[in-house]
Amino acid sequence: MANFNVSMKKLTEKVSLDVVYTPKGLEEINVEIAEVNRPGLFLAGYYDYFDKLRLQILGLAEMNFLSGLSAEKRYERLDQLFGQQPPAVIVCRSEELEPFPEMLELAQKHGVALLRSNEMTCTLMGSLISVLNLELAPRITRHGVLVEVYGEGILILGDSGIGKSELAIELVKRGHRLVADDAVEIRRVSDSLYGTAPELIRHYIEIRGIGVIDVQQLFGMGAVQFDSDIEIVIHLEPWQDGKFYDRLGLEGDTYTILGVQLPYVTIPVRPGRNLAGIVEIAAMKNRQMRYGYNSARDFMTQFDKKMDELARQAKEKQ
Repeated sequence: MANFNVSMKKLTEKVSLDVVYTPKGLEEINVEIAEVNRPGLFLAGYYDYFDKLRLQILGLAEMNFLSGLSAEKRYERLDQLFGQQPPAVIVCRSEELEPFPEMLELAQKHGVALLRSNEMTCTLMGSLISVLNLELAPRITRHGVLVEVYGEGILILGDSGIGKSELAIELVKRGHRLVADDAVEIRRVSDSLYGTAPELIRHYIEIRGIGVIDVQQLFGMGAVQFDSDIEIVIHLEPWQDGKFYDRLGLEGDTYTILGVQLPYVTIPVRPGRNLAGIVEIAAMKNRQMRYGYNSARDFMTQFDKKMDELARQAKEKQ
């Protein structure tokens, strides 16, 4: 699987960061791993297990430690840090803490970006890790449609021409939201999957015979969504006479994407079936099951009780 990176420019747009010095454009400085580091041990002289690919965060503890050192010792320790050439060094709590003059000098000497933030150290680290986890997450692109129905992210798959886009339009007309049509970018963050649309085709749907539709302009902002969790996969296929289709739902199938298993439902398509209504029911049922209620299992429990009761009554009559 390919490795991804995110530019410092995007990070500064999504997280509260101000530039003190940068050796080149922020769009040219890339971060390749999602972890960040507070280099307290490194500044204290312990240089083992230091990952120079991580963003280096200096908070109140590190700055107070450096202020207690002599000017020569502080320069030496900071020279060691900047000499590792991390993607950037970030000073937190900039309203209280000013970067030492040596920092700017050494950033220029080693060509390392120096930034600062007003945020508390833990808050900034949490924000950075959250953004990095999303931007650097493993990802794939799938042909399909992603919609949000009753708060459930539904990935609709099926052969070209089966009616996925038409189904999405009908769901939008019913008050649900379009996330992506035709191409769905899927990312894995922890054990969850998130889907969005490529920027070029975001909020557009192509309907054969009609053309390209801007859903946001036609139906309003409430009809679209930038991204969504993916909680269930629905596969549309032509109705096949003689094929067995699940009519109880006791044994749910699963579909694996990027190592994450999702509930999987196959819906046969033929004229006269209200697919939008079926998808809405699938969304509500999936939410019920996530909250611990399985209607098929409840039905079978009642059925078994009734059969046991009838058998007992028949035995008593003998």
